[in-house]
Amino acid sequence: MKGLGLVGAAIRLLEDKYTFPRVAGTSVGSIVGAFLAAGVDAEGLKKVMRGLDYSRVPDRAGPPVFIASEGISLFARGGAHPGEYVRTWVREELEKLGVRTFGDLRLDDAGADANLPPYKLVVMATDVTHGRLLRLPWDYEQFGLNPDEQLVADAVRASMSIPLYFTPEKLRHGQTGRESTLVDGGVLSNFPVEIFDRTDGRDPRWPTFGVKIIPALPGADAKLFPALALPALPPVHEVEQVVATAIVGHDQSYIDRPCVRRRMIDVNTSAIGIVEFDADKKMRDGVVRKGRDAAQQFLATWNWDEYRKKCPQTSA
Repeated sequence: MKGLGLVGAAIRLLEDKYTFPRVAGTSVGSIVGAFLAAGVDAEGLKKVMRGLDYSRVPDRAGPPVFIASEGISLFARGGAHPGEYVRTWVREELEKLGVRTFGDLRLDDAGADANLPPYKLVVMATDVTHGRLLRLPWDYEQFGLNPDEQLVADAVRASMSIPLYFTPEKLRHGQTGRESTLVDGGVLSNFPVEIFDRTDGRDPRWPTFGVKIIPALPGADAKLFPALALPALPPVHEVEQVVATAIVGHDQSYIDRPCVRRRMIDVNTSAIGIVEFDADKKMRDGVVRKGRDAAQQFLATWNWDEYRKKCPQTSA
């Protein structure tokens, strides 16, 4: 739900005539990023997000029995909610935009860094089986899979697999058949603003902006999981702390670097919890406005020439 701040920031950038040749995203950022990579404009992003039924995001597996369904799913499948509603919604909305697989999001840009795979979208996921960060579609080949044939909605669903809350995704190796378990990309990379930085020594042609919506520690666990995000579990504070640290802690020192902060739009999303799906429209709209306001403040002081002097080759 904090991703509504990201939606607001993206809408403001689109209204200011910014375009998105490439987008990277983690968790909810992968959802918004997928639509941006598919070419939506400001009105299109507003429209697609209005179509999301937030009450259905925490769906249930099997008989829809409150708490009991979540508990069974948690212990049987590793997550309280299957997350199939979001997968289906993302897939159907992307198909309306002519996007189904990553092959539909290939990048045709002669001036791009040749060291980076040619895709408009990169989605972050965490492979807990092998203890590594996955950059999808870039890393599908490690699984013997053709990146062009993989569904964008499946990568997005993997990226948003909040540990214990959503059921982890399984990715099967194309040759060996071995399965890997994928969870939220935020466990290893919640703010991948550097992913498109040039590696070929050529001057960057445009900036890469990052939108930060997750609060810092300490205290992030309470902000991430108000009234406990996992209704099937007793309120064990240590569980919340572990999950919050996994999602927030890895990037906390990284985002304090000067050349990261200079290109970061920091949105105050404290008004809403990460899984507060029962928030009313007024609250949701308020978080979107926070994102718009943060982007507006950022753009008022942004200077591309000054940034390039202080942070050469840290953009695309």
